[in-house]
Parts: sequence; C-alpha cells; structure tokens
Amino acid sequence: MSPAPRARHGAQAAPARVDGRLKVTGAAGYTAELRVEGLVHGVIVGSRIARGSVEAVDTEAAEAAGGVLAVFSPEHPLPVQGSLEPPNFLDRTLHLVNGRRVDHFGQPVALVVAKTAEQAVHAASLVTVRYHEELARTRFDAAAAETPEQFAGRPAAYRRGDVDAALAAAEVRVEAAYTIPMHHHAAMEPHATVAAWEDERHVTVHDPSQGVAAVAGRLAPLLGIPAENIRVLSGFIGGGFGSKGSVWDHTVLAALAARELGRPVRVVLDRWQLFDLTGHRARSWQRLTLGAGGDGVVGAIRHEVVNAVAAHDGFGDPAGGATRMLYAVPNVETVHRQVTLHVPAATFMRAPGEAPGSFALECALDELAVATGVDPVELRLRNHADRDPESGRPWSSKRLRECYALAAERFGWAARDPRPRSMTDDGLLVGWGMATATYPAYRGAATARVRLLPDGGAQVASATTDLGTGMATMMATVAAAELGIAVTDVGVEIGDTRLPAGAFSGGSMGATTSGAAVRVAAAAARVKAVELAVEDEASPLYGAPESEVVAVDGGIELRGDPSRRDTYAAMLRRLGVPVIEATVEAAPGEAAGGYSMHAFGAQFVEVVVDPELLAVRARRVVACFDAGRILSPVTARGQLAGGIIQGIGMALTEEGAVDERSGRVIVRDLSDYHIPVHADIPAIDLLWTEGFDPYISEVGAKGIGEIGITGVAAAVANAVHHATGVRVRDLPITVERLLRAPV
Repeated sequence: MSPAPRARHGAQAAPARVDGRLKVTGAAGYTAELRVEGLVHGVIVGSRIARGSVEAVDTEAAEAAGGVLAVFSPEHPLPVQGSLEPPNFLDRTLHLVNGRRVDHFGQPVALVVAKTAEQAVHAASLVTVRYHEELARTRFDAAAAETPEQFAGRPAAYRRGDVDAALAAAEVRVEAAYTIPMHHHAAMEPHATVAAWEDERHVTVHDPSQGVAAVAGRLAPLLGIPAENIRVLSGFIGGGFGSKGSVWDHTVLAALAARELGRPVRVVLDRWQLFDLTGHRARSWQRLTLGAGGDGVVGAIRHEVVNAVAAHDGFGDPAGGATRMLYAVPNVETVHRQVTLHVPAATFMRAPGEAPGSFALECALDELAVATGVDPVELRLRNHADRDPESGRPWSSKRLRECYALAAERFGWAARDPRPRSMTDDGLLVGWGMATATYPAYRGAATARVRLLPDGGAQVASATTDLGTGMATMMATVAAAELGIAVTDVGVEIGDTRLPAGAFSGGSMGATTSGAAVRVAAAAARVKAVELAVEDEASPLYGAPESEVVAVDGGIELRGDPSRRDTYAAMLRRLGVPVIEATVEAAPGEAAGGYSMHAFGAQFVEVVVDPELLAVRARRVVACFDAGRILSPVTARGQLAGGIIQGIGMALTEEGAVDERSGRVIVRDLSDYHIPVHADIPAIDLLWTEGFDPYISEVGAKGIGEIGITGVAAAVANAVHHATGVRVRDLPITVERLLRAPV
C-alpha cells in the first residue's frame, strides 16, 4: 500500500494528544477511581518469610473488625480452576491465597474484603500467620548458575564461527564484567482491578492492562468460563513499562472474590506491594570478551549473561540478543544462565534484554575504542552490519549510519578530545560518550473498525490499549490521514474486549500492528464511500473514475477538480444511511519473512563530574533514531524522551535491593527507589531519519516505545569514563562506585 493521502488541515502535521485535555484537567479516570454500585474492597496480606509454608492463618480478629465481609486464606480458600502455571513465557506463575507453599517475601497469603478500603486495610493488619520457615536462597553471588535449554522463549545458547580461535588470534583483547541491579517499573498508576459479575457465567473486569484479550485468556481457565464471557476494560492507564503486560494475583483474586461474595470487588496494590507483586527487571551479571585487530575491527565476541530468577517462575532478561545481530562480527557466542533465588518474579521491563544487554555491549566497545585508539563512532562504523549477521537476511530498512552522522554533527562530536580528564568547564570535568541503540521491530495481527459518521467525522475502534504512549492519538492520526479529515474529528475506542481484536501493547508493536489495521480499515471505508459516490446520480462525483477520487478536507473529490467534491456528511444524509463502515484485519505479509526488522539509533551524552565530590550529572543528550515512518511527532518525542529519561535513571540513580537475610525487597517506595526527577534530566535533543519501511507494516513504522532506553546507560558510563578516567561497570554510577572503581 502506498503512503496515505494527506489532509489539508493544518492540525494534521503535528496534532495534540487526543487525550491531553482529559489528563491535564483530571477528567481521565483510572481503574482505582472507578465507582460501581455495591463496590467492596480487597486488601492482600503478604508473606513475612521468603521460603517455607503456611502452617495456620488466624483471621478471627480481622473477621470481627468493622465492615469485614470475608477473609480468604488457605483455611478459607477461593474456588479456582485451571493451572496457576503460566501458559506461555508472557505470563507469570500465580500464587493466589489457597496454597500453603511460600516462595518469596510478600507473596499473597490472605485476602481481606471489607465495605470500605480503610476497613480492609485495618483488618488486614489484624491477620496473623504462623509459618514453617526454611532457609531461603537470596544471595546472587553465592548461588550456582545453571544453563536452561530455553531462556525467555529463545534458546539459551547461540554461537556462530569459532570464537575460541578468533580470540586466541586477536591482536587486541578486551574482557570485562558488568552488573545491573534489580530495577522496578515504578509506574505512576498502581495496579488495580475491579471485578463485577453479571451472573455465574459472565464477568466484567476493569484492569489497567497492556492487553485486554490476554487478560480474558488468562482468567478463563482459572474461572472455568469461556474467554468470550469475560469482558475486560482498560481505560486510561498511568504507565506500565511491561509490568502491566502479565496477569498478576490481584486481578484473579478480585474476580474470584467478587463471584464468592456476589458483589463487585476492587483490589488496589499499595506502593510497597508493587515491589513484591508486579515484577521487576532481573538483576544480572554480564561478561563480554572481545577480540579485534589494531584497527578496531572486531573478529569475535563472547557474551555471557547470568540472571537472578525466581524459584517459582524463572523469567530473566535475554541480554545477549543484540550482540548476535548488531555488528558484523563473524565469530559470536552468547549464553544465558540463571541463578534461582527465593525472590519475587521478574518480568518484562522496557526493552527487556536490549536495555541491559546494550549497557554491557556498548561499554565493552568503548573499552575497545580506548584500547585501539579508534574514535568510538568510527569503531562502530568499521563494524557496521550491512545484513543481519545472525539470520543472514537483509534489513527491511536501516539508516544507522545516518543516525551516527546526524547525531554526531548536532552534538559537536568532532570537537571531542579523546583523552580522559582533558575537557573541563568552570572547574568541572566534562565527559562525552556515545552508544548504539537498537530494538527488534515486531508486528502482529490486529483488526480495526472504522465508521464514517453523519457529522463528517469518523470513529475508530480496536481492542488495544494506551499505556500513555499515545496509541489513541496515533490511531486517530492514521485514520485522519487516510480519510482526509482532521485528527480532532476522529473518535477512538480502545481498551475493551468487545471491540475488534487489537494489538498487545508491548514489544514496541502497537503502532506497527494496530496502526496497520486502522490504516487498511480506513482505506476500506474510504473506498466504500467512493463507490457509493460514483454510483449516486445526485453526487458531484457521479460517473467519476474511482481511481481518480481522493480524500481531502472532510470528503472526497476528483483529483485536480475541487468543484467535483462530495463530503462524507452530505453523502450520508443524501443516502439516508447512518454510517459507512469497514472492519478489516491486517497481518504480516509473506514478504516480511525474508527480512530482518529492527529499529536503530545513536545516543550521545555529555556529563559533568565534580572532581572533589565525584557527583555526576547528565548535562546534554542528543539522540537520532531510525524507526521508519514517524506517525505522530508529538507522541514520538514523548516516547523517545521518556526512554532516554529512564535510561539516565538506569545509569545514575535506580537500584533495587533484597535483604539477603530475610529475602525482603528493602527498596520499596519512591523515597528509596530513586527514579530521576526534573532536576536530574538535561536538555534532550531528538532527531530521527525520514523513512518508510515497506516491509514491517502498511504504516511503515517500526515502533519506538522501547528503543529510546537502549544504549543510554552505556553512553552515560562511557561519558563518565571520558570525564574521569574511571571505568564504572556496575550500575548505577554512584560516588561510592567511582571511588572504588579501577582506573
């Protein structure tokens, strides 16, 4: 399909977010704020041990407290069907409150339901549990690492060429280990679920989820009803970053308790519980070994990854993925191992695999640049891959060289003195660092419905969700361009399983998947309108060639002859029909299978370091991305800048931790888990290449939700080394680590 026709409306080029006014005025309602008749409130009681079993739960005091309706526990279990094991690697193992086995601190062991939230919180504090405690494995560096056959849905080990021989023959060899702590999603909106049953076989579940169909599919066997009997609604969502991509215990507990009590039940996790019950980025250790010539051309890479995984689940970050495909290296080996601990389950977090993997890979390349004396940008250009070296396929599109050039020029990279500690400003050490960004371009199947309305506007519907990424704005923008109407005249319906099947909002595939469905559906609606017009004797377009009719300014007209014009509103009135409608599924085509699809980018960062206090601040970021066609510049800037901000937090401030004595997550609120604030974030200058990827989808976009974070932590670390001469390989880069890191 050729690029969509452009409307003549001025708002078309850079529309505001369609949900912007609702959000800034407070009119956007979130799940925890939902009020339904008869609503009661559930609070989860978490385990106080990391490993063992529940011997007894004393609920007498809680049940006697005011307003309490029920306390569910192993002594008073909730009827559940189906397996609590995940059906695929996208979901996590559930515990609920029925079993007695304890696998991690904070695991649900009871659910208190009361008439008010305050009553439920108070009653939950009265529940006492007697445990049989067992010795928990909590020390990452003391446990033995194992190599599974599969890791995060892919083979745990990969190799091409002869890495040992190439490393032995290398003129220059770099070997270093890098560590990343536990990271938490820290979304603004807490996880919450409201479940209300219509009868014993039909339930409505309000859940801020990245995939409404996935929630219905996970709940169906557990509730013992068909998925089509479960209506899932996800309205406004205050961030997720992967944590809302899986179904967690609280959602199932709300649905089960609501059926037992015959009343709608709301379960909201408090900030502390989010750190125990909704996943995190796994702690990891990575060792990179690079062999190269004196010219910086890499002949071999060995990338070893060890993840901390939960004893009850096993999910970790596949950090070696980018190493396999990013550079033209003939000999590559990656292996993923895991250390099993009694900690909460890890899960997907923005750019799972690529975010931690790019830190280690791009830092190791910077160390190679120092060792060979080759400029870091030039070194990457010398190892640029013109085809995907992992699959051997050509890229669907790739403008990485252009990203390096544009970002380097804007940053002023040519003025960089490569010597550490050589650049200063008003007594501060100045460091410049860079790194490559990459993330796979995924595409799935989705269906969209587009209706042309009597008022001349349109309505778009698809069961995807908007995590705050701007999905609704993107859908309105794509439909408006195809129909030739203003973005503000397009209504968007999402977040409801009763709508046509939409895309899962994860893996940066929302725009490519749902955007494609919206475009083909809008095109089909436009074609129907054209067919009706050229066959209608009362239309100014009667008898016109269909191929010469274009959409523009709220209607259709004969190309080159605006006098022969028919508006959608006039057409519907004249024909006496309520809407013109098209519902179409869009799926990847056969041609896509012959190409390797990735987004790319270049991250450039300037830091300043106080030479006496060793305090590090990011002062400037310039980044350029190759992500195919940018569908909505407003939301694209938000997504790319948001990823960069999260990358700065990854590099300088964010660090989760577990008490090795108790297994308790000890960093568990926003006063201890230091996400970056406004004062931590410098000016961010964003660029992107102009392009239309013809193979990824009908909209030509590759997805930008995650690529923004990749490479940022490495660019910051490389800049810190340039500023100080000190190489910090353990995140976050703190004063303490700068003091004890080797030079």
